[in-house]
Amino acid sequence: MADTFETLTLTLDTGEVKIKLRPDLAPEHVARIGELANDGFYDGVVFHRVIDGFMAQGGDPTGTGMHGSDKPNLKAEFSKEPHVRGVASMARAQSPNSANSQFFICLDDARFLDGQYTVWGEVTDGMDAVDALPKGEPPRTPGKIVKASAA
Repeated sequence: MADTFETLTLTLDTGEVKIKLRPDLAPEHVARIGELANDGFYDGVVFHRVIDGFMAQGGDPTGTGMHGSDKPNLKAEFSKEPHVRGVASMARAQSPNSANSQFFICLDDARFLDGQYTVWGEVTDGMDAVDALPKGEPPRTPGKIVKASAA
């Protein structure tokens, strides 16, 4: 049985972010995020897509938005949880079952995403550090995850 993770800590170059994990909504996604974080996968990875008033996306080791981890893609764990400011959700390709390692944090309410992306957490502290990430698709000098850990 995999560890049950409760909190993801992201040390960004803009500050520290605490995310309450939601295994009640997405147990497989929470397990994946926790495993990747504790394996060092996210360390040094940039936020390659940050759209003001929408979201900050990262989790691609190449920084291009086209790749993920070497682990298999995850099956969707969609819920009725709303995509509102501070919610952490999994990015994916067109297929609902294509989430892997990329994720996004909502900078504002994005209810049009509800039921189409897997919500796996919520920022409880440090949203100012997420707001401070450089904007762009990609940003000229992207913000990055210095260290990620789950407990």
